[in-house]
Amino acid sequence: MQFPDISPFVRALLPVKLKGGHEFRFGVWIAIRPDDLQHAYRVWNAPEYSDLKLAGHLANKVQPWGLLGAPVNLTVLNPGHTPYCASSPHEDMNDVVTKVWPHEILASLP
Repeated sequence: MQFPDISPFVRALLPVKLKGGHEFRFGVWIAIRPDDLQHAYRVWNAPEYSDLKLAGHLANKVQPWGLLGAPVNLTVLNPGHTPYCASSPHEDMNDVVTKVWPHEILASLP
């Protein structure tokens, strides 16, 4: 998605690992570079989609962490899904996608 004079965005899944082997996935928007949007558009429905890697910044808050603007790296884990947030150079954002959280963390969602 792209709006004039605003960064382009791609939809992504932000997985949160929960105790007991469960996972909750937030749908988030990631601000990316215009060239990356064009590349993603070209491969989205092609076999090359499986190899898509993008980098950008979280364009919305994710409660209870916030993290608006945190850098994030995206990768395709399942060709039938939008890309997943896989890692981040931002310590708190990286914790969200790599640590295992108690189920109670979701109780604080609005």
